[in-house]
Amino acid sequence: MKNKDLHNLPFMLYADSHGRIYDHPHLRMLGFSGSELVIIEEEDLIPMPEFSKLFYIPDSPPIGLDPDTGEAEIVSEIEVDGAIFTCSAVAAFLEPGFVRGHLPAADYAEKSLTLPSWAYGAVGFRDEGYWASGFSIEYNHRWDPANYDDRELIPAIQEFERGQSRGPLVKHLINCATENHCFAAKNLFLKRWEAPMPVSRRCNAACLGCLSLQKDPSFDASHDRISFTPSKEEIVLLAVEHLKDAPEPILSFGQGCEGEPLTEYRLISDSIREIRRQTDRGTINLNTNGSWPERVREVAQSGLDSIRISINSARPELYHAYYRPKKYDFNDVVESIALSERLGLYTMINYLVFPGITDQEEEVNALCGLIRKTGVNFLHLKNLCIDSALYLEKMPGSKGSGMGIRRMVEFLRKEFPDLTLGYFNQPVRGLMFDDS
Repeated sequence: MKNKDLHNLPFMLYADSHGRIYDHPHLRMLGFSGSELVIIEEEDLIPMPEFSKLFYIPDSPPIGLDPDTGEAEIVSEIEVDGAIFTCSAVAAFLEPGFVRGHLPAADYAEKSLTLPSWAYGAVGFRDEGYWASGFSIEYNHRWDPANYDDRELIPAIQEFERGQSRGPLVKHLINCATENHCFAAKNLFLKRWEAPMPVSRRCNAACLGCLSLQKDPSFDASHDRISFTPSKEEIVLLAVEHLKDAPEPILSFGQGCEGEPLTEYRLISDSIREIRRQTDRGTINLNTNGSWPERVREVAQSGLDSIRISINSARPELYHAYYRPKKYDFNDVVESIALSERLGLYTMINYLVFPGITDQEEEVNALCGLIRKTGVNFLHLKNLCIDSALYLEKMPGSKGSGMGIRRMVEFLRKEFPDLTLGYFNQPVRGLMFDDS
């Protein structure tokens, strides 16, 4: 990029010790691809989506670009109105449906804490607005944040409770909706779209970025893991009501507020059989790590419609470094994906994306091999929520820059024209019904 073009880049953002955010008067934004500092091309920048969030990163000064010299600078301190204060880098967390392209440019050498599990992305300021590195992979009206106004939620919860007894699962999901602001939990009470059905207290993996249980005392989990096993009766009651009444209904086992649902595969299978005895409407989905192929088979044969199996990488060594599986391995996950497709499930991979690792040539080649081997229908591109420095530290192999997330997606679309790329679960069975 020529120096004259560098002046067109958004300005670097920084924050003071109180989290107040400023744009630098001269330096421009940079980003990281893996551990490599890069200039973000104009085609990789978008106006930050309306419902995105901004974070500051303590003990991590930002790195900006001097557009006159083309040199990068670490900004540890800055003077404002005669006062000098330390600077922290600023990151964007993009709203659902958007994939980040670069990590924030920051110096993590003195960072002593582990950041909460969010997907931190590069962001700057230009033309009176914020600009982020990223792109839209899917717009879906069912997940538009504008449709989740809590002023509608509370009356809906009150009405919901009047309609049926308040069991432990309902209590848990009320907390998910009101305290953790889970959109799926809100949908249950708003009687629409995709609703959650958490069932499992246990897990057979110890993911670095687990959302519901963290043994690392330096940061808290994002959600409260379910502390009990729901009864089949309460599961069926909630599920049948939702599938019968909601528009475009999906019922999903396997949530951020639980462990691995396959640890409760018998409960799920028995519940699905009873649900399908009472209604054939809507999609029943399972979000899982796919660790037990035979358990996947049993749940599938009970009446499951779709499955979403999560991976962070198509390379076994990176998968194991993140998931830290117990008594299963990556080959079991691949077998579950292929088995699900053979059994006729709408089969999805929940692919946890991280700039500089996901878009490495070796990873892209491995992913292409996995897609060809399994015949998967849908590839979710989900931003991996984790402290960037922690992830880079724990992942084996090269940490250099990749081809770019957006360019990787363009390649996949050309290579696999029949593969759907997106962000959200699909109402497979619901599309067969007339909801009018």
